[in-house]
Amino acid sequence: MTSDNETFKEPTLSINRVYTRQGDSGKTRLVGGQLIPKHALRIECYGTVDELNSYIGRCAVLAENTKAAHLVPILSRVQNTLFNLGSILATLPGDVGERMPRVLEADVKLLEQQIDTANESLPALSSFVLPGGSLLNADLHVARTVCRRAERNCARLVDEGAELDQWSIPYLNRLSDALFVWSRVASVNEGITEVLWAPNRY
Repeated sequence: MTSDNETFKEPTLSINRVYTRQGDSGKTRLVGGQLIPKHALRIECYGTVDELNSYIGRCAVLAENTKAAHLVPILSRVQNTLFNLGSILATLPGDVGERMPRVLEADVKLLEQQIDTANESLPALSSFVLPGGSLLNADLHVARTVCRRAERNCARLVDEGAELDQWSIPYLNRLSDALFVWSRVASVNEGITEVLWAPNRY
């Protein structure tokens, strides 16, 4: 297994065609070549991670020209880590190579450090927050909820007896927390008042 100090194997693929017609039967292949239905839960897992990655990319673009631009490199690292996660989810345990990209314990700990650092500069909350106030804040919340769905899908896969890399679910769990914190950071940095839950406001 790759340690936190080792590098992953660089991609060697060549993508020359966008379509191959191989998925027209409603099935697709895992990294190891196994043919499975496109609606299989494992496909749903890494498909949802791919969806999450797309939202994070949108958030990074939105943050570029704001006072929350310091989030861009953070979100860029998350995107690459999510691609690593998708790669390992698309591979059965017996087909995982020694230097295959995956999520490491160091990735989880980095998120924890980033959460703690960001949280220190945020005002205390007196209520739950609602998505909104700015497009960046709202989209970070969308990413957060997609992240939770990815986590639930992976948890279901484990419950059904599949073996997952040990840091996959912890990473998604911490990332959803980080996205919540970053949504607050975006609002504070942009000088936007957070939208608080008011049960009696209609």
